[in-house]
Amino acid sequence: MSDGMDGGVRSVGLALDVLETVAFSPEELGVTQIADRLGLTKGSVHRHLSTLVERGYLKQNMQTARYSIGPKSRILARAAPEIDLIQIAEGPMRDLRDSVGQTVVLSSMSPRGALVHFAVSSASPIEIGVRPGSELSFVSSAQGRILLAYSPLPFQERILARPIEKLTDRTIIARDELETELGRIVKQGFASAPEETLLGINAIASPIFDEHDTIVGSVAVVGSIQFLPAEPGEAIISALKECSEQISRRLGHGRSSAQQMRSPANGAVSRRRKV
Repeated sequence: MSDGMDGGVRSVGLALDVLETVAFSPEELGVTQIADRLGLTKGSVHRHLSTLVERGYLKQNMQTARYSIGPKSRILARAAPEIDLIQIAEGPMRDLRDSVGQTVVLSSMSPRGALVHFAVSSASPIEIGVRPGSELSFVSSAQGRILLAYSPLPFQERILARPIEKLTDRTIIARDELETELGRIVKQGFASAPEETLLGINAIASPIFDEHDTIVGSVAVVGSIQFLPAEPGEAIISALKECSEQISRRLGHGRSSAQQMRSPANGAVSRRRKV
């Protein structure tokens, strides 16, 4: 790749970083805030902001000089043909939150890990949550592990071949241990990662499948290790699995199996993944 092309790719990457930082923020952001979060100079950030505002992907509040998501970004979101996973999952997630009393998080797969889409906050006075737009590691988070465990083997190989960052002294980095863990996750239907991303915090996650038996996301319960221990109780695991199964059914999971069972042309039905 030539220097010019490489510079162009970096410029596009920085523009997307700026766009994502503003888009995933719950409030308007100023140039200094964006620059601090990305570790860039204000001049560089301002150039990208000007272009994104000019093209309509961001907008600037004339009174505060801060930035928020623009009309072009909203048009693109409406044009996306994908099913609105948040809309489908929100009801079961709120029921799960009310049942277990902890924060519930919805994620899907990105090239770098589990991308957080939506969170239902706990009713506790001390809230433990995950910011939408965050990307969690495939190997050190419960959400990432559940996505990785049900992914095709070639994809797993690529992820496990990468260097693994040890986020805490409890993070598993040995490949053989991770492979064993992925097998265990598929067998039991949920994943956990106690204090592997952040000390004092645990999460347990269960998979969400679509009508083709493809994993499309995960739902997780996140909380303090005090309330969500390394070995969570059967009640919370059952409630989590029921939530993910309900979302999966709304996405059509299991529908083709039922059709096959009703069809007289099919003498047997192949075993499907158990959610």
